[in-house]
Amino acid sequence: MNLQSRVVLVSKPSKDIFDHLLQLKNYEQLMPENTEKFEIDGESFVFGLKGMPEIRLVLKDKIANTKIILGAASSKMPFTLEVNITAINEASSNVQLNFNGEFNPMISMMVKKPLGKFIDTLIDNIEKL
Repeated sequence: MNLQSRVVLVSKPSKDIFDHLLQLKNYEQLMPENTEKFEIDGESFVFGLKGMPEIRLVLKDKIANTKIILGAASSKMPFTLEVNITAINEASSNVQLNFNGEFNPMISMMVKKPLGKFIDTLIDNIEKL
């Protein structure tokens, strides 16, 4: 399953956005209002949304100023969340989120709408940075 957010324009240089999103503690401010848990543990963080199971995301990879890849800590439901940053000029950048998950068709059908809303919330909050 692959979900993409809309592309948003952020009035910050790509390096500033990259550095901000590389700090896992900053994801707390991007979370939806119904977040019940957010804890950082080294190179990973756990979050829980009301009515959903807790998810642990681990920093998997990074490409300076252009991409951050977070992935599921559990192999039961493997997925990645990519943050793609494209510099427009010295003062602004485009940001887009890409979610890629390896789910069976039944799970995909169940999680597609909530995941879409979650990704929309994250990108909306990134746009406000």
